[in-house]
Amino acid sequence: MEDTIAAISTALGVGAISIVRVSGPDSLDIVSKMFKGPDLKKVNTHTINYGHIVDGDEIIDEVLVSVMKAPNTYTREDIVEINCHGGISTTNKVLELLLTNGARLAERGEFTKRAFLNGRIDLTESEGILDLIDSKSDLERRVAIQNETGGLHRLIEKYRDKLKDVISHIEVNIDYPEYYDIEVVDDKKINDNIDYLIDELKKLIKESEGKRIIKTGIRTIIVGRPNVGKSSILNKLLNYDKAIVTDIEGTTRDTVEGEIYIDGVHLNIIDTAGIRKTDNVVEKIGVEKSLSLIDSADLVLVVLNSNEPLTKEDKKILEKTKDKTSIVVLNKSDLESHIEKDYLKGREITKTNTIDDNGIDTLKEKIKEMFNLDKIETVDYTYLTNSRTMSLAKSALKSLESAKKGAQTNTPIDLIEIDIKDAFDKLGEIIGVTYTDEIIDNLFKNFCVGK
Repeated sequence: MEDTIAAISTALGVGAISIVRVSGPDSLDIVSKMFKGPDLKKVNTHTINYGHIVDGDEIIDEVLVSVMKAPNTYTREDIVEINCHGGISTTNKVLELLLTNGARLAERGEFTKRAFLNGRIDLTESEGILDLIDSKSDLERRVAIQNETGGLHRLIEKYRDKLKDVISHIEVNIDYPEYYDIEVVDDKKINDNIDYLIDELKKLIKESEGKRIIKTGIRTIIVGRPNVGKSSILNKLLNYDKAIVTDIEGTTRDTVEGEIYIDGVHLNIIDTAGIRKTDNVVEKIGVEKSLSLIDSADLVLVVLNSNEPLTKEDKKILEKTKDKTSIVVLNKSDLESHIEKDYLKGREITKTNTIDDNGIDTLKEKIKEMFNLDKIETVDYTYLTNSRTMSLAKSALKSLESAKKGAQTNTPIDLIEIDIKDAFDKLGEIIGVTYTDEIIDNLFKNFCVGK
């Protein structure tokens, strides 16, 4: 934290401008050594200053230098941003001069890490920034911006304030039992507050699990025996020819992936090798991989030939996917059906015809219906967006439920307080009031250098 760090903050390549960012106590001193123009130490904060970056007598580039003085900056340190002409050579030369003059190359996410450690943002806001950078759809952007601007932070603080009030009253009752004019904390008062928070956390967890697909998307696997039209369905969904389609069995021997968006939600679609018994070593590996992918899928599209009776392979696939979220796709619906419908009882079914587009829109509508995608639009985008925050929320809920059980069974109040304090601490970990170095390192290593 005592070092002054520097990094390129824009994507490296040819462009109109590149930005090289510097943050730390010596930012102004270091940049001043290589800047020919106004005295950066004397200019007003949050100003843009015209001049040149020089290396001795050599002019490196014509630049605009933004000066932002602590504490009103992203990192709460002095920040200088050099806006130079885009291009690999020029940008790297500016960074090289900064490092030569005393700056250290920033680690991944170190600017945002400093913003967190200096109290500028909390952990949920940090994660929101990363999600905002990574967002691929408008829905993902809305969720990310809600967290980045402190929506989840405010909600968690509201819960912690409730617990803080209960803990404070318990402490007073334990430490000053001789006073009669203080409010007595009985089991009913504890239960009233805990019941409210249990309901709130359950609601938050449930809504977060339902909205998880906004960020993670729907991992969709297409399975079936050879030549039932899996690759054709993939191509129709993607609206271009991604997979090779032939009449030869075993054409697809490895996975073929593509992605689409339905109502702003990302579907990562994986076409798999046809499932059948085979002696071909390569095809056998592909079949085993197809079967293993079923277990990790959010949605399985089981493709069957509508114009043929079910085979042993078909029945094996139906059995394998009976407990999965799945849609049975009866392909080749333009031909006379010979499939045994008794085997499909209780399954979600749709019909397709990949000769034209018949059924593809129906399949998309079925996916929307199964995942309630038409209802996912909401004005409230505040929810737990990753496994870290979800795990901590569930742990806090478990502690509150333990405290409630204790209050109902006349457990001593000081023992009940242990569970309440644990819930308070777990909620604090969500926003980073308490944290470990390992958590911080794991979070910020996912950022790019320069952010």
